[in-house]
Amino acid sequence: MLEILIGKKGTGKTKALIEKVNAASTVADGNIVFICHDMSDTYNVKSQVRMCTTKGLGMKSFDDLLFYINGLLAGNYDITNIFIDGVFKIVGSDSLDGAEHFINSIKKLSDVSFVISMSMGADEAPDYIKELL
Repeated sequence: MLEILIGKKGTGKTKALIEKVNAASTVADGNIVFICHDMSDTYNVKSQVRMCTTKGLGMKSFDDLLFYINGLLAGNYDITNIFIDGVFKIVGSDSLDGAEHFINSIKKLSDVSFVISMSMGADEAPDYIKELL
């Protein structure tokens, strides 16, 4: 499963994502991972959730993020949910170059549920993102 939360900066995406993370932590059969650029605004995430920050890793593309996720999954067979906050901040660009490939690759990981937040207006979102809202 893949869900995408979109909205302009400051519209409450992180808060909504944290609510989803905390709700999942009470019912998930496996481990939950929260990936963000840095730890700001994440102090309300329950302690059972594995926090991963990408600041300082030098990610520059959606492919870099995909490799990072695949590495997490290769080393941790028990991950059932991954939440990604601020994907454009993580990849260091607000360009959608590589986003469709990233999303299609994530969809193929059927054993893991993903929720991803992206800073963009609904009018800016391409069809492959709109279908996941």
